[in-house]
Amino acid sequence: MTLSLHFIGVGKMGLPMAAHLQAAGHTVTVSDPDPARLALAAERGLRPAGSDALARADVVVSSLPHDAALRNVGLAVAGALRSGAVYVDTSTVSQRVSAEVATACAAAGVEYLRTTVSGNNHMAEAAQLTVMASGPRATHERLLPLLRCWGPNHFYLGDGEQARLMKLVVNLLIAQTSAMLAEGLTLGQKGGLGWEDMWAVLGASAVASPILKAKAVQLSQRDFSPTFTVTQMNKDLDLILAEAAACEAPVPQTAATRQLMAAAQAQGDAGDDYAAIIKAVERSAGLAR
Repeated sequence: MTLSLHFIGVGKMGLPMAAHLQAAGHTVTVSDPDPARLALAAERGLRPAGSDALARADVVVSSLPHDAALRNVGLAVAGALRSGAVYVDTSTVSQRVSAEVATACAAAGVEYLRTTVSGNNHMAEAAQLTVMASGPRATHERLLPLLRCWGPNHFYLGDGEQARLMKLVVNLLIAQTSAMLAEGLTLGQKGGLGWEDMWAVLGASAVASPILKAKAVQLSQRDFSPTFTVTQMNKDLDLILAEAAACEAPVPQTAATRQLMAAAQAQGDAGDDYAAIIKAVERSAGLAR
């Protein structure tokens, strides 16, 4: 099945995802407010959208940075797509704003699929993302060959906003892993353990999760180049805390992690990888690195 696709938001995640769809034989146009991102997309053979891109599309996909962007883009998409077309959004956003878009899509006869993804930009390039979907089951089943362009692991979670909440659960655990590492590595350094020695042992230990192993490659060399920045993680932690408040779910450790991540941002690490929480905890322990 060859589809006419329009992809909105070709950032670090969106660009490789759009490229994989085109590589699978679909016709893909793209749009992004950043001309530099559109230039990168053009280098990969992706065409910028014409004025009729939404009206012509069978499926519109978006990868957006926050709630406000989804509200603006989602409502515009709902108003422009023809009845029976599909809107697929991959963003990490709140259930509340996603539900607003769902209402607009339903009123316009547009099928709305929430397909959050877990993984970083390197995993997106390698088509190794995990896809968590919710929305109409029949729509998910019909588009599953399309979604498989992004990675091998797919989970259908329900007919509403379940994919949004599941992504926040995943990111809560990712953030907490970074906080756990920050405390453990700081304790080890204060006691005289070598930085690279600790990473070697952790990677071979019972706590060697996939994310720890992935981080070890860079962090053993104290390379905090971002796959996902401190600022981005703070945005997600705010979403997590808001959802927890709405559900009356106690998340005291996550609240503490948000404060440590805020310290990292205030101390100049906003653009570093979120693992820079390690540096914030080191500073609080008097370790100057």
